[in-house]
Amino acid sequence: MSPDQVTVVIPTYNEHENLAEISAAVIDHGYRLVIVDDASPDGTGQIADGLADSDPLISVIHRPHKQGLGPAYAQAFNTLVRGGTQVIIEMDADFSHDPSDLPRLVAAIDDGADLAIGSRYMPGGSTPDWPLVRRLISKGGNLYARVMLGIPIRDATAGFRAFRSEALAGLPYETAEASGYGFQVEMAWRAAQQNLKIVEVPIAFRDRTRGESKMGLAIVAEAMWLVTVWGVGRLWERITR
Repeated sequence: MSPDQVTVVIPTYNEHENLAEISAAVIDHGYRLVIVDDASPDGTGQIADGLADSDPLISVIHRPHKQGLGPAYAQAFNTLVRGGTQVIIEMDADFSHDPSDLPRLVAAIDDGADLAIGSRYMPGGSTPDWPLVRRLISKGGNLYARVMLGIPIRDATAGFRAFRSEALAGLPYETAEASGYGFQVEMAWRAAQQNLKIVEVPIAFRDRTRGESKMGLAIVAEAMWLVTVWGVGRLWERITR
């Protein structure tokens, strides 16, 4: 697949320490990059504009205030699914997702997948910087989602993933109920409901070394609550058929 048919979307909020370097690593592959900034008070948006001014592969979407991961992706998706790009990739700005793994996700789409997930929990995947407690919490959350939603995905919460554009266009990302990282679970579940071909590609997920994590208890609580609601609704449908 031609690199110019691949677009990477990176949502940002206070990522001034990472943005220039991660952007350079993405476009080094020849891929296009869309930065979606939620009015970062640290100047991330201005850095993004400077990068876009200096390289035609980079574009920026500015949003008026912090609105969450899901809406940020949805706004970019709306533009991209109509714009001719064939592969759309979600990626974090903090190097927890290794840019060198991008071609592996693209190759999975090239080989026929509709959704390729960079998975920490497939054989060969890892979280080398995490303490045991964090690993157990993350694996437990993914097991809960897998059981409640009936999806054969080991890492449904993963934020490093590639979509075939036509497949993404058929998913209800604009009306997603989750705004935080639960958006990733919701899109994986919706993709499974539509019988899309989902492939998990093992990756090493590393902790950020610069900047602050955006993950908080409210985001985790939203995801767990919605998975419970969706799972109970799924069970009720099966009982009442």
